[in-house]
Amino acid sequence: QRAAFAEQLIGIVSHDLRNPLNAILLGTRLLSGPVDTAMRDSTVRRITNAALRATRLTSELLDFTKARLGGGLSVERREVDVNAVIAEAIEELRLAWPERELDYRHAGADKASADADRLAQVITNLVANAMSYGTKERPITVTSELDEAKLVVRVHNEGRPIPMEVRDRIFEPLQRGEEQVQRGSRSVGLGLYIVREIAHAHGGEALLESTADSGTTFAVVLPRAIG
Repeated sequence: QRAAFAEQLIGIVSHDLRNPLNAILLGTRLLSGPVDTAMRDSTVRRITNAALRATRLTSELLDFTKARLGGGLSVERREVDVNAVIAEAIEELRLAWPERELDYRHAGADKASADADRLAQVITNLVANAMSYGTKERPITVTSELDEAKLVVRVHNEGRPIPMEVRDRIFEPLQRGEEQVQRGSRSVGLGLYIVREIAHAHGGEALLESTADSGTTFAVVLPRAIG
């Protein structure tokens, strides 16, 4: 089983890294010749986005290795402005997906004990998942609620519900929907697994609700204070 898992992982990584690396190579070849300003700017954006995808893939692999072989992900908790951390992550995601509508709503206090970088990673992974599977014409909504005991972050998208047979293993590694695989994924299939591991490292949990009527919502619940 370990050998089969390793082969599957290597195959997925090789496939998913090839696309951004090809985009970078083609872009640099184009820039080596005469191009106008509009074409240059467009090509630079494509190269940048491809490099970010490749970086995200390798980062997921490193986190996966730490979580599987190192007994879980490490986090450095300190008091952070949750709303500011999430808002900054949202702005970066809007730049990455300018054609999609992404809303952020927050309620309650603004300070909590958390790893700011890992919290931003949770947002990025959940929103990327929603972008892949949600209805393109409908907005993706990120909400955060902070009370005396806990921080709850939710990412919601509309679209077809996640099948029941998939939900039990949705947070396991290398789980990708059929649609995502067919059209070329931007993820190794580790994003939701890493979200769960980040939640566990904070002493929290990752949850899922998905119905035809209300859409799909992933939630991460973290204790507000260090336990």
